[in-house]
Parts: sequence; structure tokens; C-alpha cells
Amino acid sequence: MDASIVVARPQAPRELVLLFHGVGSSAANLVPLAQLIARQRPQAMVVSVDAANPSSFGAGREWFSVAGVTETNRPARIAAAMPQFESAIRKWQAEAGVGPAGTSLVGFSQGAIMSLESSQVADLAHRVVSISGRFAQPPRRAPAGVVFRFVHGENDPVIEARFSAEAVQTLQALGGDASAHFVPRLGHGIDERAAQLVLESLG
Repeated sequence: MDASIVVARPQAPRELVLLFHGVGSSAANLVPLAQLIARQRPQAMVVSVDAANPSSFGAGREWFSVAGVTETNRPARIAAAMPQFESAIRKWQAEAGVGPAGTSLVGFSQGAIMSLESSQVADLAHRVVSISGRFAQPPRRAPAGVVFRFVHGENDPVIEARFSAEAVQTLQALGGDASAHFVPRLGHGIDERAAQLVLESLG
């Protein structure tokens, strides 16, 4: 059952903001951030999307299992999960009546990984905001018109902040629009400072 949460649904949305949670979490976890976004962007349909599969660890949801995950096998797991991820985005775009040019993806941790990697295989959104995330492998393309913004805690022990810094360098070298904000003393999470940076990253 899809437990995604529609936080804001204006009558005729001009944009669509989709939020994607981390592994072992759920759509409800990102509702506070979604509410902040909705207040700032009254013309946007804002949805916190529930991941497609039950978590392998018995609580929450996931797009792909992180049990035994390595740098080598992560890309294949993401590729296997990507059709479901794309399908979720297209479903909400159809419901909102908003295409990729008006769509922003905001992901935390695994949700950020899926959002970033989706930019490498399809043109689904014009903006990707990664919170405590990373590419599974260095980006291969910087699609024209797509804006990449990274928000990362400097003390993140789960996904090191250097992954965001390296992604920005690679995307810029590919001609992309990419920048990062690093939050002092923040670990793997979203505090008020990170939330404010996410709002600014949405333009």
C-alpha cells in the first residue's frame, strides 16, 4: 500500500516537490520538512513519497536493500530499483499535471541517492536537492537545465560529506549547475540549519 503523504495540493499546481526519505524510515519522517517547503511555495504540490519496499531490517521502507551493500554492488541494486522510483515520480507528475520542468526532487540519504542517480538515466526533474546523500558512482552526465544542490552535515558518519564535494566538482566539470552547503557539527540528519538550506536550494 502506498503510504505517501500529500502535504499540499493547490488547485492548479505550478510546480511539484517530491521528498524521498532514508532507508528504514517512512514518508511521515519528512512531513515537517515538506510542510516548511509548502509554506514557502504556495503554488507547489508537495508530497512526501513512501519508498516502494518494506525495509530488510524490519522497520520502515526502502528502495533497495543495504544489507551487505558495498561500493561494488550498490549500482546494480539502484539500477534494479530505478523503474519503481521513476514510476513513482511519473505518477505524481500525472496527478499534479506538472512535467519534469516543474518538478524538484528532495532526497535524504537513500532518497538522495535515488534522486541523484535518476538524473543519470532519465530526465525526470529540473532540480535535485540531496541531503546527506551521494551518487553511487561518479556522475556521468550533467543534464542541461538540471540544477543540483547538496546539503550535508560536516560530521556525517554514514555518508561522508566528501561525497557531496566530489559530486559538485564532477558535475561542474561536466558543465552542470551544482553547488554544496556543509553544515558544521551536523551528523547524518536534518536540523533547522539544514532545513533552511534546503529551502534556499529550491530557489
